[in-house]
Amino acid sequence: MPQMKMKKLIGRAIRSVSSISERYSRRLVNKLILLFTSIIILVVASLTIISYQMLQKESVDNSIASTTNNLHLVNQNLESYLAGIEQLSLPQIRYDELNNAIMHEDKDYASRMYLEDYLRDLFFSRNDLETIYLYLIDQQKYYSISKENYNITVRTGSSPVIVDMPWYKQALNNPSNRIFQSFVGNVSATGYPINTEKSFMAYHRVLRTIVSRQPQAVFSFYFNKSATDEIMKDIPYNDGQHLLFLSPDNVPFYADNPAYYNRIKEEGFIDKLTESSTGRVTWGVGAEKFLVVYNVGEQDGWKLIKPIPYKQIYEAATTTRNWSFMIGILFLLLSVILVSLTSNAITRPLKKLSHQMSRFSAGDFDTEIEVKGRDEISYLSRHFNQMVKRTNDLINERYKMKLVEKNAILKALEAEINPHFLYNALQAISTKALKNERYDIADMIDALALTLRYCISGKDVVFAREELKHIERYMALQKARFGSRLQVTYEWEDSLMELQLPKLSIQTLVENAIKHGLEKVSSTVTIIIRAQLSPSHAVISVHDDGPGFTLEKLGKVLKSFESDWEDRNDESENIGLVNLNTRLKLLYGEAAELRIRSDATGTEMQMWLPRGSGNYV
Repeated sequence: MPQMKMKKLIGRAIRSVSSISERYSRRLVNKLILLFTSIIILVVASLTIISYQMLQKESVDNSIASTTNNLHLVNQNLESYLAGIEQLSLPQIRYDELNNAIMHEDKDYASRMYLEDYLRDLFFSRNDLETIYLYLIDQQKYYSISKENYNITVRTGSSPVIVDMPWYKQALNNPSNRIFQSFVGNVSATGYPINTEKSFMAYHRVLRTIVSRQPQAVFSFYFNKSATDEIMKDIPYNDGQHLLFLSPDNVPFYADNPAYYNRIKEEGFIDKLTESSTGRVTWGVGAEKFLVVYNVGEQDGWKLIKPIPYKQIYEAATTTRNWSFMIGILFLLLSVILVSLTSNAITRPLKKLSHQMSRFSAGDFDTEIEVKGRDEISYLSRHFNQMVKRTNDLINERYKMKLVEKNAILKALEAEINPHFLYNALQAISTKALKNERYDIADMIDALALTLRYCISGKDVVFAREELKHIERYMALQKARFGSRLQVTYEWEDSLMELQLPKLSIQTLVENAIKHGLEKVSSTVTIIIRAQLSPSHAVISVHDDGPGFTLEKLGKVLKSFESDWEDRNDESENIGLVNLNTRLKLLYGEAAELRIRSDATGTEMQMWLPRGSGNYV
């Protein structure tokens, strides 16, 4: 029995493999994959074998050429930088004034001020100066200027040991009366109270008298590392490579690895460099060989030296070969992936269309598909977007029809009351009150009659002066109810009287101020009705100093503004505000809104009507 089961399992496996193989051979895409894979393997292998030797030699030549050109350009920038330093140290046309100030410094206050101003001018002329020293030889005194705690400070001091410093003696004996001092490796003493760790180098310039040529003073400029770091970063070098910057007498002024410089100096490599402007030398350190590319400056002979390990140069050629094989394998994989991507590219828009249609069927009417191309799928996507847009338009039209239906019901109710009969009846009652000398009752009846006539007028949008006149009559009726507890203030400019508003909009805000403010307290409540213009809106507000809304109540009111028509409850006590907010949106667009602010100082309700919308603002 176990053997029979094993035979059945083997048979099923064989049939399954046979079926998969048959389906694979019948598919055109698999045949294309096999064909393209064979072509790619043949082409990549042939190109890799043929070009390997050429790439190896070319990579070496390119490395040498690019390094030589790079060193030449950077060396020119460095020599220009050093020439600028030398130019900075020369007094030029101010030499006589400077010489006179140095001679009379010890007894003339103006001369001391001149020297300090001169040092400030030099210090502010560049941003790479760390400190400047002016050493007066006869007085063995110096002036210094540096940046201390964000302040530029000029100080004086004495240092008799300056004349014993090596750099001082070298500067006096130099025919050019100058010397560059390096701070790489073993740093010699400066004689000044300065921290040389922040400095790239120092430049010392001897000033001599014009007549006797005797040394009179020495300028010492200490430069920070900002400029050299900026220039040297233009020379790229990887791990294992080095960079040296030497003076004409082979003193290092820049070395990324001082220990490496000491090693090649001890083995006499520096002496092997020729005086030609550019060159390359092969040099070995133990088992490792370096291709040393160097550049000698054309003006003073400063040297830039860059040793490159040969293994890095050959590594580039080997890497290129390896990349060729990797690219071949990558193309092999891409040939398979591209076929899959092609089919996915065809079905992806259909998947997106199906997803958006599912959202649409679930009630999300803001769906939209990005349309690309002009094929059949883009045609379907474009018409789907049009269908969604049309559906949204129909929904908006339905909302408007719903509002029109509500208005029609209200107007039908108004018609049933027979407004002319009510108006005439009120006039008769008013006449009766006048005959009995009840003038207060007559005034109230007249105000009520005019209010009724205003409310049943057919206009939806009225001028501000009409609305305010109606509010005055409405307030007269309310004052008859509340007496002196109701105070009303109008802050409405005459220029805004022609502003067009939704009819009964201010009354809606005033009613809520009375309901939620005046009716809640027994004290006096002041209602302020104002209008003002902003750059984008006309703002009509009603403010009262009553107790205001609670946070819970205010949240419910604001949330009701966002609900749909079907979700609104006509029995809600906020129906007036909700309807007013809806009317604003319909008349002026989404830029119009009804805002409510309420706190312990009272409540303020604002209508924001966008300027330039329709013919209203």
